[in-house]
Amino acid sequence: MTRPAPPSHLATSSTAPEHNNSRPSTSMPPLDAWMHRQQSSGGSNMTAALLAWFEGPPPTLPALRSLARYRLAPYERLRQMPGAADPTEGSWPMWSTGPHFEAAHHIVESPGAATTELEVDIAALFTAPLDPCRPPWQLHLVPTTGGFVLLLRAHHALLDGRSIATLLRALFDETAALRPPRVGGPATADTPSQGRQLSWTLGDLLPKARPLPFHGPVDPYRVLSFRHVPRKELDAARTSLRSAAPAERASTNAVFLAATAGALRNLGVTGRSLPTLPGIYALVPVDVRTSEQSQLLGNHYATVRVPLPQLGDARERLAAVDSFIRRAAIGARARAQADVVSSRPRKITPLSNAAGRYVDSPRYFSLLCSSVSTHAGELALGSARLTAMAAIPPLGPGHPLAVTAIHHGSTSVVTAVTDHNHRDLAQPLAERIHDEIRILAN
Repeated sequence: MTRPAPPSHLATSSTAPEHNNSRPSTSMPPLDAWMHRQQSSGGSNMTAALLAWFEGPPPTLPALRSLARYRLAPYERLRQMPGAADPTEGSWPMWSTGPHFEAAHHIVESPGAATTELEVDIAALFTAPLDPCRPPWQLHLVPTTGGFVLLLRAHHALLDGRSIATLLRALFDETAALRPPRVGGPATADTPSQGRQLSWTLGDLLPKARPLPFHGPVDPYRVLSFRHVPRKELDAARTSLRSAAPAERASTNAVFLAATAGALRNLGVTGRSLPTLPGIYALVPVDVRTSEQSQLLGNHYATVRVPLPQLGDARERLAAVDSFIRRAAIGARARAQADVVSSRPRKITPLSNAAGRYVDSPRYFSLLCSSVSTHAGELALGSARLTAMAAIPPLGPGHPLAVTAIHHGSTSVVTAVTDHNHRDLAQPLAERIHDEIRILAN
C-alpha cells in the first residue's frame, strides 16, 4: 500500500516568518522541553490535534481568519516558537515570542473531504510537517458533505490537549472568548502526606507494564479511525455498575478504559500471560489546572498508570477499573507528580536521558489512553452547530498505537491512532471499544 504524502503546501517554510529574535527568550518548562526534544519529525511526530465536526454552512476563510484575529490573538502562547538553546543551561531549549499574530499563515482551507474519505484526509493533514520557521500550530477548515470540520493541530511542546480544546472553544463560545487568557503555573491543591507521596514516587519508578505484540519502531505516518458513540449508550454503560454497587455509577473514564481492556482482550493483542510478567497498563493524562486556570495554555498535566484488567466479564472489568480509579486518588497523585516535575532542575544529564527512555518504554506503560469530557452546552460557529469532537494524540517512541475518547453533548468519539505499519489495528480496535460499551449498556 502506498503511503499518503503530506500536502505539499505544508511541507515548506514560509519566506516571511512572523517570529524574530528581538524579544527575550525564556526557558521552556520541563514538560514543554520533554516534548520539544522528541521533535515533530521522523517516527515520533509529536503533533497533537483536535477535530471538531459541524452541521451547517462553513464560514468563508476570510471570515474565519478575521474571527481568529479577534479571539485568538490575545493568547501570547500562539506567537511562541522554539528558540536557540542556552549553553549555560546544558542546552536546555528556550521559547521566544514573535511580535505578530499572523492568521493568514496559520489558518488555511484544505480541500473538501467526502465522509467516507475523512479519516484518510485528516490523517494526511495531521501527519504533514509544521512550518519550522513559525509558531508550531495550524488550523484547517475542511468542507464536508452537509457541513465542515475544523482541525487544530500543534506541536505538543506548545499545546497539550486541554489547550487545543480551549482555543477551539474560544472561536465559537463567546463567553469563553471574551474572558482574558489566564497565566500561571501548574495547579496546586492540598498536599498529600509525605508517606503517600513517597509511595507514589516509588510506584512510578517500578516497571509495571506488559509489552504488547505491536510494540516496536514507529514510522512517521498515521492512520485514524473514529467511532461516534451515542451518549445514551455511554450513560447506560455507566449505570451498569449499579448491579454490583447500587449506589454507584462508573465514571466515563472508567467505562472507556474498561472497554479498551475488553477490546485488547478480544483482539488477542494482550501479550504473553505469564505470572512473571506485569499486567497491561494504560498511561492516562490528568489535567492539573485549577478552575481559575481553565484557559491556561501550555502543558499542564501529569500521567497516571491505570491497570487494564483482562477478566472475561465486561462488568467485572468495569468494576475493577472504577475501583482502582477511586482508590488511587488520581487527581491528587497527578498534582503531586506535576509539582515534582515543575521543580526539577532544568539540566540535561545522562540520568535524565536514561529516565526519559525508560518512561517511554513499553515496560513503563502498554498504551496511551486519554478520555476527556467537555462539560459544555450547545456550541456553534455562525449558524453551524458543533456536533462532536475527537482527540488525535502523538505516538511516542516504541508505541505505534494510542486510543482516545472525547465526550461532548450527545455524542462521544472514540479514536484509534496507529502508525502506517500497524494500520490494520486502527479500525478493529475502535470498533471493538464501541462494541464493549454496547455490551456494558445492555
